[in-house]
Amino acid sequence: MTSTTRWVIAVSAVGILIAVGTVAWLGTHAEPTKPDSNSASLVARGKIVYAQQCASCHGADLEGQPNWRERLPSGRLPAPPHDSTGHTWHHSDKDLFSMVKTGIPEIVPGYQTDMPKYEGVLSDSDIWAVLSFIESTWPPVIRERQQRLDRRIP
Repeated sequence: MTSTTRWVIAVSAVGILIAVGTVAWLGTHAEPTKPDSNSASLVARGKIVYAQQCASCHGADLEGQPNWRERLPSGRLPAPPHDSTGHTWHHSDKDLFSMVKTGIPEIVPGYQTDMPKYEGVLSDSDIWAVLSFIESTWPPVIRERQQRLDRRIP
């Protein structure tokens, strides 16, 4: 084997290693496009964002505000819990994402809420991370029920 052939093989091998490494890195660092309650890194990120942006209304333990089913003097409802006792899991991931990003009135015209929209405040990735954290706290039976909604919605 000539030195030129060895050099070509070595350069090719390095190129292949770089390509494989890049694909592997992108696979582990790709921005999420849906919740993944089994991803430890996404759940951890979501827990931090939730504590910073959501816990003041929805509770540090996802418990919601007291009497969340009873209207306030303003006519609006208190923040609901996001644990399995609430109704968050009754909504598809697509709807939950939209509620957070663009606000509930965009989905339910005329609905009055104290919850702001987070478009321009949270990135899409952060919203998916928060939903991953919330869903990670649900028991398996609740997760399965909620995931059935996702399978029905295109």
